[in-house]
Amino acid sequence: MTAVAVPLLLVLGVWSLPRWLPATVVRLREWIFARVNGTEGIPVPGPLVGAEHFRRVYEHPAADGRSRGAGLSDLFWYWLAPGPQMHQEHLEPGERYTTVARISRRVLAVPHARADALATAATRRALDALPGGRPSPVRLRDLMMPVWAEVYHELVFGEDCPPDVRAMIVANADDVVTALKCCGLRHLDRRDRLTRYLRGRVEDGTAPVTLPPPFTAQETAWYLQGAFFNTAVVQMSEAAAHVLLAIAQYPGRSAAPDDDELDRIIDETLRVHPLFGVAHRITSAPIEVTPDVTLPAGSVLLFNYLAYQRTGPAADPVFDPDRWRTLRRRDAHFIPFGVVANRACPARGSAPVMLRAAVREVLRRYALASSVSHTRSLPSRGPCFLTPAGARPPGRFRLTAMRWRDRWADVGRSLTQLVLGTVMVVDARRQRLCTTHFERGGL
Repeated sequence: MTAVAVPLLLVLGVWSLPRWLPATVVRLREWIFARVNGTEGIPVPGPLVGAEHFRRVYEHPAADGRSRGAGLSDLFWYWLAPGPQMHQEHLEPGERYTTVARISRRVLAVPHARADALATAATRRALDALPGGRPSPVRLRDLMMPVWAEVYHELVFGEDCPPDVRAMIVANADDVVTALKCCGLRHLDRRDRLTRYLRGRVEDGTAPVTLPPPFTAQETAWYLQGAFFNTAVVQMSEAAAHVLLAIAQYPGRSAAPDDDELDRIIDETLRVHPLFGVAHRITSAPIEVTPDVTLPAGSVLLFNYLAYQRTGPAADPVFDPDRWRTLRRRDAHFIPFGVVANRACPARGSAPVMLRAAVREVLRRYALASSVSHTRSLPSRGPCFLTPAGARPPGRFRLTAMRWRDRWADVGRSLTQLVLGTVMVVDARRQRLCTTHFERGGL
């Protein structure tokens, strides 16, 4: 090899990093996670349970265990601390779960007109803070997170959200989702500040939503934090970012889509980029899948939403909202809010209405443009240009620069996720939050 060839190969290798390094690091991270946690769980759909049996197994009464008995739970409890034992999605079946789920449904049973008005007003306030007259480069998840902090604060407390409380909720939610994506370590001090605020509201009698005795004020605070100010704020922020980014990159939409078109875009976004990755359940009794396959009691079932939605009549990865003009949702393998018979999202009635209202308000005021990679995990938080009416949109040079910045950021981000993800998986394995809770007699 000549002296000229070696530097040339090095240059080509460095230049090609964005094309191969992030994917390679993801595979390495998955291998490390498996080595630390061990191999656990039965993938659904998978070799034992095909897509044709997905719903029946998910809906089976014996697929009811949530945390106890799964090593994977230690990792989720670690990311959702403090108080993961009071997170609605992680409570074991029984009276405590039934009580908590009933109260969540009551809070989220919002008339559609009010849901629309809440989301529209909160989005309008967030957009008012952007500079006018020129394109604004934003991270869509960061833009939308204060919106949902305000919305869910008003639903829980029945009053406007003060700016300092909004900032506290956003800091909490951002820390949770950043750790979940392994882009940063946990900062429990940020989360504990919100816990203290919520507990104070419960103790001084200014929290309309409380759990009845024998639940304590601390448990109520953890429940409110987990259900509304972790999961609801994070998931709605992620959903809005995905929808807006899809619109920014979808040339086939109308300039001013009506609500029916927006609903199709939202459904298609949630089909291509489902919010839920894998939901695990632990079987309390054997489940017969076929005459030849029975899942024994104590099995950890890993229900993969993306894999399931990649089967059936809408199996392709192509973003095509028009498919929903003729394809009925009940015919597609489409479960954007889970399966009704087994802990479906309690916000499945109000969330689509609020999401549509927020997206509609953004599109009423801005044209969107983005050239970044759009993945389900969206660790980039959705870089996008928002151009107000009458302003000149970003040109080809700015969009090309955005694309290359995103590609190179993904290189560094993947390495960060590898290191910090490994640290947190090892730490979660050491702390064993879920396992220890049940060993000590927790409910």
